[in-house]
Amino acid sequence: MDVSLRPVREDDLPFLNHLTNDLEGSGAHQWYGWHDPHHHRRRWEENGFLNDEGGYLIITRDDDRLGFVSWHKKMTSRVSFCYEMGLIVAPGSRGRGYGTLAQRLLVGYLFDHSTVNRIQAATELSNLAEQRALEKAGFTREGVLRGIGFRAGQWQDGVLYSILRADLN
Repeated sequence: MDVSLRPVREDDLPFLNHLTNDLEGSGAHQWYGWHDPHHHRRRWEENGFLNDEGGYLIITRDDDRLGFVSWHKKMTSRVSFCYEMGLIVAPGSRGRGYGTLAQRLLVGYLFDHSTVNRIQAATELSNLAEQRALEKAGFTREGVLRGIGFRAGQWQDGVLYSILRADLN
């Protein structure tokens, strides 16, 4: 499977909107209700979804868009930070291992192009597919985060995963 990551292009904006602002596109574990439909356009115009605090990259296979990965800087102390990452895979591409490959690619990219030592990802306790994908990508399960996220009218428990630079050696 030849999967790659690339920067967001302007013609990706409807695709991103479908994956984040549409129940069918986002899937049950990523659906938080509708939001500002112009949000992605403004981010595109502001910085093309890439800046020092984080970004988005499109997951592709040949010319097909499979989803996107994202990351943002999360301060862990006064003088250090980690990156927290996430992804959404398009409905027709789920369950084929693309998410795991994209997570590995993003981890490699972030470790190669920053001094960050830790990358973390969280998912809902009920999202078993994402937990398997993170583990296959080399992440370590750190624990359950009780009542961490509100979705679908109730508080959801989450699971925190991490990977350290030393884990790749």
